[in-house]
Amino acid sequence: MKRRSLLLGAATLTLSQLAAGCESKPTLKIRSLKNGIPAQLASKFSRDLQPSPVLQVTQEAQLKELFALLQKWKRTPAAKNQADLVMLGDYWLTVAIRQKLIQPIDPATINNWSKLPERWQKLVRRNDDGQLDAKGQVWAAPYRWGSTVIAYRTDKFKALGWTPTDWSDLWRVELRDRISLPDSAREVIGLTLKKLGKSYNTQQLDQVPNLKKELANLHGQAKLYSSDSYLQPLILGDTWLAVGSSGDVLPLLQTQSDIAVVIPASGTALWTDLWVQPASGKPVSLAEKWINFCLQPQIAPQLSLLAKASSPIIVGMKPEDLPADVRSNSVLLPEAKILAASDFLLPFGDAGIAQYRSLWQEIRQVVKG
Repeated sequence: MKRRSLLLGAATLTLSQLAAGCESKPTLKIRSLKNGIPAQLASKFSRDLQPSPVLQVTQEAQLKELFALLQKWKRTPAAKNQADLVMLGDYWLTVAIRQKLIQPIDPATINNWSKLPERWQKLVRRNDDGQLDAKGQVWAAPYRWGSTVIAYRTDKFKALGWTPTDWSDLWRVELRDRISLPDSAREVIGLTLKKLGKSYNTQQLDQVPNLKKELANLHGQAKLYSSDSYLQPLILGDTWLAVGSSGDVLPLLQTQSDIAVVIPASGTALWTDLWVQPASGKPVSLAEKWINFCLQPQIAPQLSLLAKASSPIIVGMKPEDLPADVRSNSVLLPEAKILAASDFLLPFGDAGIAQYRSLWQEIRQVVKG
């Protein structure tokens, strides 16, 4: 899904000012998704270190553009615009490792690494084929995460007399032709698997009873499928409910009082943005310092609030050490049982991918009754 598509106003200007001039100062070149680095934290990083470094941030609109840059730099390793660190979604990590676009990170050089919850440490430890491996190398540093959520129109649901709380609500007859779903086999088949008590990462789809029937019924509920143009129909009231990324939806709540958001009680899909080092670049100590800075417990809550995406560090912190705005936000910090029931979308082999693609094509061709 396309995520974090709204700008934070002055962030671009402030980051540009940080990078202007001061050529003699140590410089850290970062390629980030738009809004990926709150300007306030970039300023604090530069202030806290001595000598004060320049944080040179270039922002891209989509994660796929950042991945394409890694491919470009692999072909032309002497490129002048190559960054020291690049933001990458966990979805892209496997193929980045397989294509040798990135190099491992040494967690021993990052003092706050141990503060990462274990599931995020496991997520980035992979073998050379990009598969999870407890004995593999660390290929990335988790930065922030979010989830697949349900956004809905409170005014429309007030008339219905109920509000959505879990995936099963998407099948209720009152919502027929009122729902937008992601244009993604992993997401739509995954949430249906969750409804049936399975994991998003289930691969033997033909062994899941009623899966095809449930998917066909959900298809009948959908007004549209979109991963990047689903918010406007919700704002206009053309749809009453949308399944999308918390990174898209959370900024919307600041301006749209008729929209609310909930994480499904049975668990959901999790995504994580990571810092990776291009394969052809030389490791720089400033990159390690930036990663360590982002993993500080005193920085993590600020990052979560400003970036509208959660630092993994807050998951392991005591509630009393978190500001009320984080503690009370059930999207930034879901209940422990919901988080435990949620899944990262793990890499599949060719057979698993083929099963999802085949079932997805079959369901999408079903004519609605």
